[in-house]
This record gives sequence, C-alpha cells and structure tokens, in this order.
Amino acid sequence: MRNALSVDVEEWFQVGAFERTIDRADWERLESRVVANTTRVLDLFDESGAKATFFTLGWVAERHPRLIRDIVARGHEIASHGWGHDRVFTFTPEQFRADLARARAALEDAGGQAVKGYRAPSFSIDARTPWAHPILAEEGYTYSSSVAPIRHDHYGWGESPIGAHRPVAGSDFIELPITMIRFGGRSVTTGGGFFRLLPRVLTDRAVESVNRRAGRPGVFYFHPWEIDPDQPRVRGAPLKSRLRHYARLGGMAGKLRHLLRRHEWGRVDGVVAREAERIA
Repeated sequence: MRNALSVDVEEWFQVGAFERTIDRADWERLESRVVANTTRVLDLFDESGAKATFFTLGWVAERHPRLIRDIVARGHEIASHGWGHDRVFTFTPEQFRADLARARAALEDAGGQAVKGYRAPSFSIDARTPWAHPILAEEGYTYSSSVAPIRHDHYGWGESPIGAHRPVAGSDFIELPITMIRFGGRSVTTGGGFFRLLPRVLTDRAVESVNRRAGRPGVFYFHPWEIDPDQPRVRGAPLKSRLRHYARLGGMAGKLRHLLRRHEWGRVDGVVAREAERIA
C-alpha cells in the first residue's frame, strides 16, 4: 500500500519550540539553511524514487522561489503550511482566511501549480477551531493534513477520527490525520521528533499495522532542519525545547533511508484521492 510522505518546509528558527525565544523581527538576520537542507531531502528522495508533498511556508516561498520550482521539477507536490508558522488557534477566522490567501499566492507564483493541500503549523487545527475546516473547503482546498489525533502538551486533538474523513458536511473536502504510534502507554505521532528519538522499528510497525490491519495508508512527516546536525544552537531556549529540537539530528538521514526502503511512499494528494474513493 502506498503511504503518504510529507515534509514541512520551514527554517530552523521558525519552529514552535523557539517561538518564545527567537523574535520574529530577527528572522531576516538569521542564517538561512532551508534551501541547502531541502535540497538534501530532495536528493534523498531521488535515491529511493519516492515522491512526497512539501508543505511549505509562504514566507519561504517568497524568499526562495527557485527552491519551490526545484521541488515541482522533481515531481513532488507543493502544498501550504501557512505564511509564517502561526498556529491556527491564534487567528480569528478572518485572519486565517487572509493567511491562507497570502501563503497560496506566494506558493503558486513560485511553483506555477495550483495549491490544493494544507497542513496547519504544529498540527494546530483542533477543538478550538471548528471554523478552520469549513474555511479551507470554501477556499477551494481539496484536503488538509493538519490534525494529530493524540493528547500532547504542544499539539493534538485526541477526540478526532484517526483515519481519513470528511469534516465538513456536504463537502468532498478531506482531513488526513497524521498516523499514531502507541509507545509507553501513550500515543505519539509517526514523524518529527518522535521519529528521531524512538527506535525506528516502532514507525515500521505503525505503518505496517495501519496498512495490513486497518487497511489504510500511513502518514509520515518530518522537517528539512531535522537532517542538519550543524545548525546553530539557540541560547536561552527552555531545556525541553532544546532536547526536542536537537536530539539525534545526526542519525535522521540514515533512519529516513531505512524507512524509504521499507515501505511504499507517495504524494499526499495521490493518497487522498484513493482515500476519497474508499470512504465515499
């Protein structure tokens, strides 16, 4: 079964872990590493022949349009990660709509293809934002992959369905949540920091389980900065944030190569299209 491979494209300094440590006014003066890191990811995918969806910030697309064109030229999907990594529950509905429009314009101008998918920064569509999915549907998005159906101190919507579903009545719009793993008596997501920190066999088993037992695709994600062990260290960040962000960066590329070999991967839009037929 083909699983959904996704990359959340943002700079190392735009992550939720540092949002209270790094001032947004300082972004422009900080070292940009997103082009080099994302190019490494693209090369990694070329090695395995895997295609993916790159959920990209509009802020990044505006500054690095050649990177967006390179992603498209290599056969991957460009989708929206919002403009500047603001969490959805910090917006009013009107602000959210404006953020979507600004990001989509930058992504489509750079990539030359329609943007139909969306992932909320930090999986921040949850019980606090009942208006988010309807707005995405109204704005012409085909799907979202913005929900982590877990309970976590940083994100999560534990009551949300764990598989693809249609959250807007009367609409074909689909939410494709990130896949969960059970570890140590709790649910965690397949990807990101959990993938770096936990044994790789857990992700293998999670993907195999949803494929064989549940009959649905797995959804995996990571960030380009996670394969960059030489990125700058942020002074003054909370210890938990530093541990989450910097732990085991050096081993990430190797773990990804293993995961890409072990399972079949594809773009999120293709997986959503097949799931739409299954849940019709």
